Amino acid sequence: MLIFRHIEHMRSQLQPSRKLGQRISLVPTMGNLHEGHISLIKQAKAQSDIVVCSIFVNSLQFMLIEEWDKYPRTFEADCRKLREVGCDYLFAPGDDEMYPNGLATQSRVVCPSMTDILCGRSRPGHFEGVTTVVSKLFNIIQPDESVFGLKDFQQISVIRRMVEDMCLPIKVHGGPICRESDGLAMSSRNAFIKSNERPKVKVLKESLFEVGNCLSKGDKDFCGLEQQASERIEQLGFKVDYISVRNSLTLEEAAIDDQDLIVLGAMYTKSARLIDNCILRLDNTNGIGR
Repeated sequence: MLIFRHIEHMRSQLQPSRKLGQRISLVPTMGNLHEGHISLIKQAKAQSDIVVCSIFVNSLQFMLIEEWDKYPRTFEADCRKLREVGCDYLFAPGDDEMYPNGLATQSRVVCPSMTDILCGRSRPGHFEGVTTVVSKLFNIIQPDESVFGLKDFQQISVIRRMVEDMCLPIKVHGGPICRESDGLAMSSRNAFIKSNERPKVKVLKESLFEVGNCLSKGDKDFCGLEQQASERIEQLGFKVDYISVRNSLTLEEAAIDDQDLIVLGAMYTKSARLIDNCILRLDNTNGIGR
């Protein structure tokens, strides 16, 4: 695996592959890679000729500089994992490379759809930071495809809308959620969970999937189901950010006749913010995405 720090060098390296008509996939990350990230690399390898992983802790999407400072940075371990899985190239630029004119005057990419709800409501400006950095990475790498984890369903929905609105020739794929043995969705932020809270955090996944089970059985009391899930989580001492039943295609609040649904949730432990979701389609073969 070759590692590039500069945009010009990364672009030059990809030119021969592009001229040969090889398909290029990009897997954007902020590092501190876990099995969930590695599964995205494997998915990208299965559907393309060249796989580029990026590692960049994007300060533009953090609300507080303190959050950015404490984000785990495990570059050497990340490189080992990427080499083991057969990643072709790693693009790991510094802040000056990605934002040469500074953040204050950086041009922004704003997606007005789906960004002021759910995570966007409690993290104002977050998705503007995401769409800005992802658009820059898309312009730098110019991939044919890109793979994002479905754990952050709102993020991938926003990115897909941005790609559509900007007429970018990139196919955005979603990778299934990877989970710990107890069902907790894998996340770099799991390292912040206090040891006395760790046995209880699976309640987020369990609560969302219980709502999904009720929906699959015909219960359409969305508000009631959301309230029950919130109360179950709060009983274990966690703070609920939101529990919401949405249309999985639009992220609008679910309607009675919607068939494509997703139950999304976010909660706070004492030192971590966790998100998860449960995707399901209501039809003659009702099933819940795991």
